[in-house]
Amino acid sequence: MSLESLTLNPATLPSSASHLPVVAAELNYLVPMAEKPFSYTYEPPDGTPPYNATHEAKRVVIRNGRSQVADLSLDREGFALITQGSAVRNFYDPDEIRQAYYPEAERLVKAATGAAQVLVFDHNLRNAQQAAGGVAGVREPVKRVHNDFTAKSGYRRSRDELAAIGVADPDALLQGRFSIINLWRPIAQPVQESPLAVCDARSIAPEDWVASDLIYRDRVGETYWTTYNPAHRWFYFPQLQPDEALLIKCFDSDPANPARFTAHTAFDDPTSPPNAPPRSSIELRTLVIY
Repeated sequence: MSLESLTLNPATLPSSASHLPVVAAELNYLVPMAEKPFSYTYEPPDGTPPYNATHEAKRVVIRNGRSQVADLSLDREGFALITQGSAVRNFYDPDEIRQAYYPEAERLVKAATGAAQVLVFDHNLRNAQQAAGGVAGVREPVKRVHNDFTAKSGYRRSRDELAAIGVADPDALLQGRFSIINLWRPIAQPVQESPLAVCDARSIAPEDWVASDLIYRDRVGETYWTTYNPAHRWFYFPQLQPDEALLIKCFDSDPANPARFTAHTAFDDPTSPPNAPPRSSIELRTLVIY
């Protein structure tokens, strides 16, 4: 029986199943639509819906990537797992994140990619319980299949970030190859709830990507939602530890690269214990210049 045809009954799984080769779970995909999807990052004007897209749950097989860690590549699958602890003591201190974690992460990504230059330009903290409680700067995990940038917004955001730090001619610096890579790390404790699934970039067809407007108060960004394709090959890393980090390539300026964009999503793991603490994680976006 192939992995693609394998189905698992969550009721038969042990409470801790980090050793299992696969799990079966539902991922939320975009329902194809005629108009361009949009979503607001704030309360929209009266009479305007906060978003216009519909997602549908599809049951898929998600492989345990731990047995293949040594074979995974940012330039092939689009993601890689590394083991590297952090000296940061409090990830909820914005000053410590920027003063300690940003330079630490830049060194880590530079070593992992062989880049000439790495610039961290953004970060998000995720914890569903804290987000529901209104803790400033904390968001809930995103449980919809997506990629953070499109072919258009990858260039635009990179240019804007270089201009923001005073680069006189960003376009000149971006004439060579560059990419945007996310660095995703658990904080405080291992991930038991809402782990992150990543899709082998080679299994995603160009028509599976749908550009969507992300509307801020001062600008309009663009991300990719993803429509369902049974060819998608999904992976995750059970019980991800705070001294582990996941690199995810969200944009590559080289159109010939096999991993130009990488779909990812949080999901409900059927093997998670019912009393699992909410996932706490931090993700950084880095501009990588080769």
